[in-house]
Amino acid sequence: MAYLPLHSDWTLTALAGPVPNAVRDVTVAASVPGCVHLDLHAHGLIADPFDGDNEAAQQWIGSTVWRYETTFHWSADQAERHDLVALGLDTVASIELNGRLIAETENQHRSYRFDVGPHLRTGENRLTITFAAPVDEAEARSAAHGARPHVNHHPYNALRKAASNFGWDWGIDVATSGIWRPIGIESWSGVRIDSVRPLVDLADHEDGLAGVLDARISLDWATPSRADSERVRLRVAVGGVEDTVSVEPGVAEVRVTLAVPDVDVWWPRGHGGQPLYDVEVDVVGEEWAGASTAHWHSRIGFRTVRIDTVPDDHGSPFDIVVNGEPIQIRGANWIPDHAFVTEIDRDRYRRRVADAVEANMNLLRVWGGGIYESDDFYDACDEAGVLVWQDFLFACAAYAEEEWLAAEVEAEAREAITRLCPHPSLVVWNGNNENVWGYVEWGWRTELQGRTWGNGYYRELLPALVAELDPTRPYSPASPYSFDEYLHPNDAANGTMHIWDVWNRLDYSEFRRHRPRFASEFGFQGPPAWSTLVDVVHDEPLDPHGPQMLVHQKAEDGNLKLERGLRGHLPEPRTIEEWHWATQLNQAAAIRFGIEHFRSLAPLNTGVIVWQLNDNWPVVSWAAVDFAEHRKPLWFALRAVYEPRLATFQPAEGGLELVVLNDTADAWTGEVLLHRRMFDGTVLATAAVQASVAARGSARVIVPAGVEAVVDRRAEVITASLAGFATAIHNPSEVVDQALDADPVSTEVVVDVDDPGRYLVTVTARSYVRDITLLVDRVDASARVDRGMVTLLPGEQALFRVTARAGLEPSAFVAEEVLRHANGLHAGR
Repeated sequence: MAYLPLHSDWTLTALAGPVPNAVRDVTVAASVPGCVHLDLHAHGLIADPFDGDNEAAQQWIGSTVWRYETTFHWSADQAERHDLVALGLDTVASIELNGRLIAETENQHRSYRFDVGPHLRTGENRLTITFAAPVDEAEARSAAHGARPHVNHHPYNALRKAASNFGWDWGIDVATSGIWRPIGIESWSGVRIDSVRPLVDLADHEDGLAGVLDARISLDWATPSRADSERVRLRVAVGGVEDTVSVEPGVAEVRVTLAVPDVDVWWPRGHGGQPLYDVEVDVVGEEWAGASTAHWHSRIGFRTVRIDTVPDDHGSPFDIVVNGEPIQIRGANWIPDHAFVTEIDRDRYRRRVADAVEANMNLLRVWGGGIYESDDFYDACDEAGVLVWQDFLFACAAYAEEEWLAAEVEAEAREAITRLCPHPSLVVWNGNNENVWGYVEWGWRTELQGRTWGNGYYRELLPALVAELDPTRPYSPASPYSFDEYLHPNDAANGTMHIWDVWNRLDYSEFRRHRPRFASEFGFQGPPAWSTLVDVVHDEPLDPHGPQMLVHQKAEDGNLKLERGLRGHLPEPRTIEEWHWATQLNQAAAIRFGIEHFRSLAPLNTGVIVWQLNDNWPVVSWAAVDFAEHRKPLWFALRAVYEPRLATFQPAEGGLELVVLNDTADAWTGEVLLHRRMFDGTVLATAAVQASVAARGSARVIVPAGVEAVVDRRAEVITASLAGFATAIHNPSEVVDQALDADPVSTEVVVDVDDPGRYLVTVTARSYVRDITLLVDRVDASARVDRGMVTLLPGEQALFRVTARAGLEPSAFVAEEVLRHANGLHAGR
C-alpha cells in the first residue's frame, strides 16, 4: 500500500460572490489542511478576522464560491486501486480530476473515498475542488426544503456543517470553506482494512479480571469477484495475546475475540489508573509468507460503562457507572478550541485537557454544535482519565429527516461511532443539545406544523446505530432529557438538566432553587483576561458598551446581564478597570455558589458540567480559560469547588450546616473546628464537632447556635477547618454590604534565584481579605500565575508563583491594577 499526500502546491481563487476588488481575479497559494480565511489573512488580503469589527467587514467570504486547485506528478504502478481519500471537506464541494467530475460532497463531518484510477495520467495531473458559498448554500437548502426553527441568524440546520461556524452566542460568524483535514491518493491491491471497532468488556478470571476484546474488522477488496483472488489471514494482537483467522475473498466483516488475563483496568481519574493497550491488526498472505499488506493500530482501555436511570423515590437519576462504580461527575462543556479548527494542534488539545485536569475535572462534554474532534483530543483524555460525553452534532434547532439530509446524518454517525469507539474515555453518546427541549417549550411545534424536526434521529436512528456499532456504551437521546416521554425534558427531578434562567434573568442566588439530579449545562459570563480583550477591542475610550466591545460580546444583552448580575453582590464599577475585575470576580463567585449548592445535594445530585471550559476566539463569554489560554478567575474557583474533598456551608432548616463531600477512596473521621470571628481576627465563638464521612460519601454537620448566631453581618465571618481534609468560609453578607478593609494586605515580591523568569509574590493579610487574584497578564501578556481567588484571614499568608518574561520589574506584579481582591472594590467609597 502506498500513499501520496496532496498537501502542497495548492492555489485559491474566488469564483463568484460579493468579492472585493482587492481579491477579485486574484489567485494565491493555499495551505492544506486549512481554510479560506486563513489563506486570505496570510497573504494580507484581509485583516485579522478576530480584530475590532472585522467580522462584519468579512461576511462576504461566507457568501463566495471558492476554488482550490493543485497539480501533482503521478507515476503508474501495479496497484489495483488508486483512491482519492479526503478526510475532511468543508462543506459542499465538487471534485474534478483532469477536467472530469469525480464526485460532489456535502458534509463537513465525514470523510470520502473515490476510485480515481481511471482518471489518473502518468505525469502531471490537475485536481480541482470547488466549494459552494456556505451561507448561500444553507439559505438555499432551507428555502428549498422548508425553513425550520433554529437559534442565531443563519439556517445552519440545513447543512451538515459545524453549527457554531455560522456564529453563536459566544462565537464569531466566520462561515469557512476549505480542505480542513488531510487529503491524498492511496494505492492498494488485494484487500485493505477499512475500519476496526475494538469493543471491550471485562470478565471474571481465575486470578482477577480478564479484558475481553471483541474486534469487529471491516475489509475492502479491490476486486472481490475475481476468481483467482486468494484468501488472506487476519492477525489480531493485544496485551501479549493474538489470534489469526483465514478470510475468504470478498468477506466484508470479520470478528475476532481475544481475552487478556489479569488485565489492568482503565479508570476515570481519581478512581484508579489509565493503562492503555496497543491493538494491532494485520493482513498477510494465506501462507503467512511476506510482510503485512495492511495494518491498523490503536489503543484501548479495558473498562465497562453504563448509565443508571432507574426511577427512585425522587424521580430518575443520571448516574454514570464505570466498572460498576458510580462516578461523581465534575466537568465542563467543550466547544471547538479555535474558530478556525485547523489551527488546533495536538499540543493545544493537550493544554486544554491539562486545564481540565488541573481544575479537578473528570469529564468533558463535546457539545453538539461543534465537530467530532481530532483523535488527539480523545487520546489526551484517554491518558488523563478524563471522561468524554460525546454529542452527535445537532444543536438548538429542528432538523429535517427526509432523505436529502438523513442519508448524510447516517453516514457521518456511522463514521464517528466507528472512529471514536477505541477511546476508553468516551463513555456517553448523546443525541442532541436542547432540541427535544426546544420542541416542547420554544414554540417549534406550532411553527413546524407537523414537519419533521429530528425526533426520528434521536429516538430511532442514532440509538440503533450505537446498538449496532458500539453496544458497549450507553446512549442518551438528548441533553437535557428526563428519560420518559411523558415528562418535561428539563425536569430537575429526572435525568439531565440545563439551568439558564439564572444567567438570563435571575440573580445567581437563585441557583439554590434548583435541585437537579444532574446539571449538564449551566453558566455565568465574564470577560477574558485584560490583555486578551484589549488586543482586539480598540474603542476610545474603552467602555462595556462600546461598538467593538459589543462585537466581542455575542450574548443577547450580555453586558446588561453582567451589570444586572453584579447588583446586590459587588459595588457598582466606576471605571472600565473595575468593570473588568468585578465582572470576572462575579462570574467566579456565581459559579462557585452554584456548584457548591449542586454538590451539596449529593447523593441526589450525581454530576455537574459547567458551561464552558474554553473559547474559540477573544470574547466575553462563559469560558473558564480564554482564547489566549489565560485562566480566568472562574478557573481558579472551579479548581476549588471541584476538589474531591470539599466542605461547604449551606442553609439548613432553622440555621446553617456544613456539608462535607468526600469523592475519594478513603473515609475520613476527625474534628471540625468552627469559628465565628471579626474581620480583624477577633474570635467571637468557637465549637469543635466530631464528624465522619464515608469514602465516596457525604455528611452534614449542624453549626452550633453560638457560632451560627451572627451579630454584625457586615463584619463577621464563620470558618470551618477539618484537619487534613478541607476548609470552608461562610460570609453572612455579600461583598457590597460588608465593612471590608479596602487595603487589607502587605506584599513582597522577589525573583526566584533559580529562574529569572519566575517571580514569587507573598501576600500577607492584615485583615480579612476575599478572593485575592493576580491579573498578571497586565504586566506581560505571556505571564501565568499558579493560583487565584485566594481568601485569607488576618495573619495568613499566600505565595503566588508567577512565570513571565525575565527582566520585568518585580513590583509590577503587586500594582493596584494587577493585585486584585474583592475588598479593593470598596476603595474610595
